[in-house]
Amino acid sequence: MGRKVVFIAALIGAIGIMLGAFGAHGLKKVVLEAQVLTFEVGVRYQMYHAFFLLFIGMSSYFSDKAKKTAMYLVLFGILFFSGSIYLLTFKDMISINLRFIGPITPVGGVLFIIAWLYAGIQAYKGKNAIK
Repeated sequence: MGRKVVFIAALIGAIGIMLGAFGAHGLKKVVLEAQVLTFEVGVRYQMYHAFFLLFIGMSSYFSDKAKKTAMYLVLFGILFFSGSIYLLTFKDMISINLRFIGPITPVGGVLFIIAWLYAGIQAYKGKNAIK
C-alpha cells in the first residue's frame, strides 16, 4: 500500500506542478487577477497534500489500512476543495451554473483536517511505529 500511496502522491504533485505552471503563465491571459489568486490557493493545497501523502506512504508509522484511509481522505479533499476552486475560477467562462459548487469547497477542507487528525492519531497509537 505504501508504494501505491507514494505513486498517488507523485501523480498529485505532478498535476499540481502542471496546474501551477498554467496558473502562472496561461491563466492570467483569460481571467482576472483575483481569480488567478484563488486558483493558486487550490494548487497550493493540492501540493501540501501531495507532500503529506508522500510522507504517509513512506512512513513506517502507519499500517496499510491507515495509509489507504488517509489516501482516500486526501483524494476526496483535493477533489472537493481544489477541484471546486479550479472550476469556480472559470465560472465566468462556463455556461453552466456552478453555484452548487461553492458549498463543496469547505467539505474538502474538512476532509483535509480529518486526514491530518487521523494520521496524527494513527501515528500516536500505531503498532507499526519504529520504537
